[in-house]
Amino acid sequence: MSAHSGKLANPAVVGLAGFGLTTFLLQIHNLGLMEIGPVLWTGLLYGGLAQMIAGFQEQKTGNSFGYSAFVSYGAFWIALCLIFIGNHFGIYESSATDIGWFLLGWGIYTGLMVLSAVRVHMAMATTFISLFLGFAGLAIGHFGFPVMNTVAAVILLFCAANAWYMMAGEILKDVYGREILPMGKPLVGGNHKSAVIDADLKVEPAE
Repeated sequence: MSAHSGKLANPAVVGLAGFGLTTFLLQIHNLGLMEIGPVLWTGLLYGGLAQMIAGFQEQKTGNSFGYSAFVSYGAFWIALCLIFIGNHFGIYESSATDIGWFLLGWGIYTGLMVLSAVRVHMAMATTFISLFLGFAGLAIGHFGFPVMNTVAAVILLFCAANAWYMMAGEILKDVYGREILPMGKPLVGGNHKSAVIDADLKVEPAE
């Protein structure tokens, strides 16, 4: 038996990884460095399905923030990939403006999540603030100012790096038994801890 058999692993390490990698790939595509194919398949399976599964696992920790974030952004990636596929095959096609409204709606949701993220720690706050700014830039870009898509891509690469940082921090803390990568103090309030990073689900031994 593993030394970690008395607890369940933190689902956030999968959710953050799926979000970070898919966000990274989409921005590489938006910068014209890669075709859309890898974004679609990664978005459906890793950023979408795997992140949603991680979100449903977060529900078991009692963490509403992680539950909402991972399930919602998992659904975002699946929806975005289906929009791309629909446009390619001429099924329920979406114009640039249509996608702009889609992105604006997700930006509003992210803005609401920022209100909680700033209470967790600095890494969480910078991830969600940069994601909010990225959605805003992409929405403006799709409403007729394409240069903002490039600006947003740079911001969202930073967002992806933040998500990977939190993922690595949780895994390293689990392996080394202490914090290796500091997450920083909350921007608002005291020392609140979120199960997004600090999940520690105990499993009662079978009788």
